[in-house]
Amino acid sequence: MCLGAQRHKLYHLGFRIPVMLPTLARANEKRNWRIYRDYAEVLIQEARGLYLDDPSVLLDLDGTVYVIDSTTIELCLNIFPWARFKKKRASIKLNMGLELKGNIPAFFDISSGKEHDVHFLDRIEYEMGSYYVMDRGYVDFKRLYTIHRAGAFFVTRAKDNIVFRRLYSNRVDKSSGVKCDQTIILSGYKTAKLYPEKLRRIKYVNQETKQVYVFLTNQFDVPAKTVADLYKNRWQVELFFKWIKQHLSVKSFWGRSANAVKTQICIALSAYLLVAIMKKKLKITRNSYEILQILSVSLFDKTPMITLVSEFILQKSEVTVQKQAMLWDC
Repeated sequence: MCLGAQRHKLYHLGFRIPVMLPTLARANEKRNWRIYRDYAEVLIQEARGLYLDDPSVLLDLDGTVYVIDSTTIELCLNIFPWARFKKKRASIKLNMGLELKGNIPAFFDISSGKEHDVHFLDRIEYEMGSYYVMDRGYVDFKRLYTIHRAGAFFVTRAKDNIVFRRLYSNRVDKSSGVKCDQTIILSGYKTAKLYPEKLRRIKYVNQETKQVYVFLTNQFDVPAKTVADLYKNRWQVELFFKWIKQHLSVKSFWGRSANAVKTQICIALSAYLLVAIMKKKLKITRNSYEILQILSVSLFDKTPMITLVSEFILQKSEVTVQKQAMLWDC
């Protein structure tokens, strides 16, 4: 509908006939989704290079920090029967590794909603000296040992049923929220074989919520509080998933095939990366949501991008709203 309203401009952009929804749906179903996946990976490399020196994460660490998580995208079972998850539900899963510098997606893939999150770890190429932060849904000691053998570090939450033996404890500053910092070894019959090396167990209490967290890591050289701060930053990937679902329209799909759904998800990621690249190259101080708002109403504007974004004034929340006049006198 929006393209139809701009049909006098479409001709000069190469559109010879009106664009219809079925046309777009067929295009999503026929074009190989891997084209858009590869394009997103090209954009990832460019964006990561631009945000290499970004000071957004104030953690004194030498390695790159990746936050690993997944989000489930619900689908209608009647329209997408190939994505059956349960008896009456359908879904697919977007697995993501988010680099904390600039909150840039570093690697991703799309899997079935039935697949357990931990299988995503098998498809990651681990970088020596990097940090991989994940919740306890990814705790699998065979896979964690693979990270350790690759020379990388992991930070995760311990499950309640973990069986271990404490070797010794380090001194901690309990005023920082750290209650204990232990070096342990797994003593379970299976886990001791899957992860035969020492582990670090940190117990931390959030000063605001009073919630207790128990972390496991193979990094012994950083302060215990830094490990807790690393896990706290894991919520950045949750905010990313929420943001991309709300503002990049991955709730409604054009096309019913698996190819169409994967295509649209990759396009949404590419749109996010393009905005991140533009924001950095043009030194724009606005946040990504404001930039997308401006672009959504200016797709056919011929104004230079930097002028369009910098001169577009958004409403300020503190502006006083005028008192509404009464319709009838009391």
